[in-house]
Amino acid sequence: IVRQEVEIVKIDKNTVTIKTPLLLDIITSYEAQLVEWKHLSEVGIEHLRFTFPNTPRVAHHVEQGYNAIFLTRLHNSWVRDVVIHNAESGILTEEIANVTLEDIVTSGDNIAHYTVAMGGVHNVLVKNLKVYNDAVHPLSFNTFSSKDVYQNCEIFTHPNLDQHAGANHQNLFDNVTVHLTPKSDNKYALFLAGGAEYWRPSHGAFTTFWNINVAVNGTYDVLKPIELNGMEDGPFARLIGVHGNHNLKLNYGPDAYIESVNQPITEAPSLYEYQLKKRLK
Repeated sequence: IVRQEVEIVKIDKNTVTIKTPLLLDIITSYEAQLVEWKHLSEVGIEHLRFTFPNTPRVAHHVEQGYNAIFLTRLHNSWVRDVVIHNAESGILTEEIANVTLEDIVTSGDNIAHYTVAMGGVHNVLVKNLKVYNDAVHPLSFNTFSSKDVYQNCEIFTHPNLDQHAGANHQNLFDNVTVHLTPKSDNKYALFLAGGAEYWRPSHGAFTTFWNINVAVNGTYDVLKPIELNGMEDGPFARLIGVHGNHNLKLNYGPDAYIESVNQPITEAPSLYEYQLKKRLK
């Protein structure tokens, strides 16, 4: 159930050399397969606005189909400078790799399912996404997503950082800002475990939250910390530099590595940019 889109750079008899490292070891019992991936390359969508009508919400997964963009089977492509208003899902993805989606704005009065979702994708960067509308899953690493990044994104309404089960792993929430109002008990489920039960756990090892900025507003007990919770079955996560304008407490399990709570990371605000510069050297 794990997939990774890779580029072959050399074939020498029975030895195949690929451009990027495998995320998992190949063991004989896994019966791994190398399959040709039919796709498009160098596709760009930019400088557009989508506006959908105001429509009443029916139910979860029973939307009417007001979705702006569906990217599928793309490699080395991009979406840039797009505004999406009143969509049920702004940008949906499946079977794409090495794609950048940047400077996207979602807004509207309707409740969306997704804004910019990552499902079945590899090496995808969502950068500078601004979410002004209500959405069930504002940022979501969905089934089969691996090595993807939400960078410099901001959620202004009812935020959650969703991981939708189904073998998604080694993904990164990077330098993300969320605006939230805690419940009366000073708790807020920021780390959402979406997806169907049969796909769980909610994510694989090494999902990382780096330098998450939490802007707390509304009415709450200012003498107590705000507890951020919601994830119970996502193993071996890394939460580093979760901070905000109020004292925070993190509850994430199992076996999460938590460091620098209530301390912004100033020397390397973006882990993605830090690693990119090291690779380019």
